[in-house]
Amino acid sequence: MRAPISVVIPTLDAAWHLPACLGALGEGLNDGLIRELIISDGGSGDATLALAEAAGAEVVVGPPSRGAQLRRGVAMAQGDWLLILHADTVLMPGWAAAAARILGTAEAWHFRLAFDATGPAPRMVAGWANLRSRAMGLPYGDQGLLIPRALYDEVGGYPDIPLMEDVALARALDGRLHGLDAVAMTSAEKYQRQGWLRRGGRNLTTLARYLAGADPEGLARGYRR
Repeated sequence: MRAPISVVIPTLDAAWHLPACLGALGEGLNDGLIRELIISDGGSGDATLALAEAAGAEVVVGPPSRGAQLRRGVAMAQGDWLLILHADTVLMPGWAAAAARILGTAEAWHFRLAFDATGPAPRMVAGWANLRSRAMGLPYGDQGLLIPRALYDEVGGYPDIPLMEDVALARALDGRLHGLDAVAMTSAEKYQRQGWLRRGGRNLTTLARYLAGADPEGLARGYRR
């Protein structure tokens, strides 16, 4: 019997974070859950592709756009389940056992968010993200996604947009996305560089504008600035 999970990771100059992300997958390999690793790269100029190849990943390269990269990566996947991760997210110990418990379901699952930083600001931002996920069913991509391939195909998968592709898919799932009893720890680097309140407020404003119908292309340009 083949392992059920295809791991898909979109990357762009992710060499600094990728080793820790990949290292945490060893738990799933040891438990016989992971069938393949797919890196969907957006044109990295650092050592990302060398790290991916050293890890035995299948690599697909195309223009940078997270939605498009995820679509390309998923198109290569052969598993019955998809585990979508950001390159700067690390699954915490115990995730494989939690994943194994839900593989008989036909629903999608996200992880509980934490940051690799201490203090009240990281706890507050992570707490809001986890509350939003439970109350509104809108986790972001840095919380990871574990979804049956059949369900992914049923709802149309990730749209080919550069931003908010995670929210678009969550909305398409319409109540079929639940919290998993496991933690995804993501990098606090951008929050620390830009300021926790500023970055958090910017994310909230971007989400509100998207839900109000703003063009994802325009949102992405503003987000990059």
